Amino acid sequence: MASAFLVSAFFLGLFALSSRYFYGSLQWKPLLLGAGGLFVFCFFLFRLVLEKFIYEKIRLIYKTIHDLKAPRGQQKAMAYSRDDILDRTNQEVLDWARDKKEEIDQLRKLEAYRREYIGNVSHELKTPIFNIQGYVLTLLDGALEDPEINRKYLLRAEESINRMISIIEDLEAIARFESGELKLKLSRFDLVALAREVMEFLEVEAEKKQISLHFGRSYDAPVWVSADRERIRQVLTNLVVNAIKYGTEKGRTKISFFDMDEHILAEVTDSGIGIPREELPRVFERFYRGDKSRSRPSGEGGSGLGLAIVKHIIEAHEQAINVRSTPGVGTTFAFTLKKAR
Repeated sequence: MASAFLVSAFFLGLFALSSRYFYGSLQWKPLLLGAGGLFVFCFFLFRLVLEKFIYEKIRLIYKTIHDLKAPRGQQKAMAYSRDDILDRTNQEVLDWARDKKEEIDQLRKLEAYRREYIGNVSHELKTPIFNIQGYVLTLLDGALEDPEINRKYLLRAEESINRMISIIEDLEAIARFESGELKLKLSRFDLVALAREVMEFLEVEAEKKQISLHFGRSYDAPVWVSADRERIRQVLTNLVVNAIKYGTEKGRTKISFFDMDEHILAEVTDSGIGIPREELPRVFERFYRGDKSRSRPSGEGGSGLGLAIVKHIIEAHEQAINVRSTPGVGTTFAFTLKKAR
């Protein structure tokens, strides 16, 4: 508008000079009419030029956004009106801003998770490393000369080394599950027989806390499922070990199976300390430690990755696992497996 005014003023001045030159005096009436008409003409001319310039620039921006979002080789020529281009460009910018905000929020969550994860790995590895260091220094200070003491300390160092190896192997297993490199070996097997083997294997560990391991009821007939037998053995072992670890003395841990038409529902229930409701969504996270009462006692084995591995194994079978718990009463982990015919 300012440009139109300046152009009109210029021509108005030129008309005034020419009027005075030819007529000897200013002709105000035609001068004003001419100036008004000239101003309107210049205004619309500049508006048309400006709109075309802006439209071409916005059209170019939208085409760039459109091409970047479209798969390679699928960019198409656009045929939109000016209003369409403006509306679409505005929507594209709004969508871009929303997507970037979500991406930034996600990156912040991942960064927080990364820091927590690295801190947890460091903490889990630090304990056995310091233990080994202490045993070695004690042996170097003279205990090596005592056959009774040096054997005891070497055995303890071996336990800490095995714990470190267990942590690393579990981390590698999770990494392979997440990358899809670890393939399942599906077969038809009796879940009751497998559970019985697991309970017999952990019987001595359970007796240390006077915890009884038993089935929820008598299973006279086999419960056939289709799954990776060794991986499901790992699932049951981790869940029963977890039940023993957090179980109360003279308590009980039971394994139950339920027919769910096309699936078998397996449950491992303990009579332990339980898990607060607010912590249940995080129990399958790596190294997660909730209430201090559920933290592993000093010197107790385990990698802190058992439940995370359980979740990955069950999800690799395209099945689900969940947990329910009542503090002071106990906890139940339940998962499904495909029934074998």
